[in-house]
Amino acid sequence: MATRLLKLPELGLLLFLLRGLPQAEHLLSLLYRIEVVELDEALTGSLRFVSPQAERRLGEKIASTRFLDEDGVPVFVSLYLDQRGELYELDCWKVDDTPLRRIPAF
Repeated sequence: MATRLLKLPELGLLLFLLRGLPQAEHLLSLLYRIEVVELDEALTGSLRFVSPQAERRLGEKIASTRFLDEDGVPVFVSLYLDQRGELYELDCWKVDDTPLRRIPAF
C-alpha cells in the first residue's frame, strides 16, 4: 500500500477530533509529518497511521463525531490509538457503504 501525508480536509477533521484531549499536544505535533495509508479501495475515508513500531494493534477510541456527506448520507467517524498511545486509525463509516464524497470543513 502506498503511503502519503494527510490531505487538508483530513487534517481539519483530526484537529477537530483532538481538540481538548489530554494527549492532544503530543498527537497534534505529529500531524504535519505523519504518513497514512488508505484502508480500502472503496474510498470510505478510513486511514491507518504509519509507524515504525512493530506489532501494533488497536487500542482505545479517543474521539468520535459524525457529519452528513454532501449527498446527505450520515458518516460516523472514530479515532483510535494503538496499544502504546500513538495514532492508529481514523475509521469512517458511511451508513449506506457508498464512497465518501467529501470531508466537510471543521
